[in-house]
Amino acid sequence: MLIPAKHIAFSESLLGLGSYILGILNKPKSIDTLWEEFQSDVEMKNYHTNHSFDNMMLCIIFLYSIGSIFETNGKIEKI
Repeated sequence: MLIPAKHIAFSESLLGLGSYILGILNKPKSIDTLWEEFQSDVEMKNYHTNHSFDNMMLCIIFLYSIGSIFETNGKIEKI
């Protein structure tokens, strides 16, 4: 689900995952690094919902399409 609804928490939505990704992009990172950081935060209970890698890719595509991130030499950066 892209946006939260009546029975879906913000952290379960792709919009919530996108805000998390923007929050950890303090420097250019590869998708593998973003995925490892996300998995680590889920294990340490810093993020409340586990998402699949496919959801993370959908989030990256969404953030790119709205102009929030860009890619250079295989690294994702915030605008």
